[in-house]
Amino acid sequence: MATLSTAAFTWIDAILIAGYRLTGFPFVNFLIGTLYLSFLCVIAGELTVALALKINRRYFNQLNAAVSEKEQLALGAYQTGNMEAYKGLNKEATDAWGKQFFTMFGYSAGMFWSLPFALAWLQTRFAGIRFAVAPPISWIIGATTGYLIIFILLYILARIVFKYLRPWLPFFNNIQRMLDEGFSSQARTAQERPTV
Repeated sequence: MATLSTAAFTWIDAILIAGYRLTGFPFVNFLIGTLYLSFLCVIAGELTVALALKINRRYFNQLNAAVSEKEQLALGAYQTGNMEAYKGLNKEATDAWGKQFFTMFGYSAGMFWSLPFALAWLQTRFAGIRFAVAPPISWIIGATTGYLIIFILLYILARIVFKYLRPWLPFFNNIQRMLDEGFSSQARTAQERPTV
């Protein structure tokens, strides 16, 4: 078993370190490699969420339908002047929305599972290496920084770039469409619902 895990680590290490050996400039290599690692983390997280949404699509659609149905019923009760029914239905709609919100929150947490592994790998390769930081950034984080700050900044950049690429990527565009439909119906019905 130990040889299998050692072989897996060696194989993964060879894939990850390849991004750090592209140019003859160490800091440029570090930035390129860390951006590459960041994109791998983003893609791993997005694949996890996409697969979870695909597998649980029926449940996700049921939650969307429940939210829409309860909100429409509450709106109908409000329009007929039945405030008691409106309040009860509005509470049910809010409960259904809460279920949907926390389900999506759980899915979103799946985006970050790869980060501890990436940071552990960075620790094995770049522990103790410090990079000089120029003002005004040095006024905030100090004169030098390690891999952690750079990784976090590049991960945020990779996540932003991926957000804009997702609608055009073959597998992810369907997930984006499903999410857009679910959230746009929530926003639309939430705006229509009166407050009492």
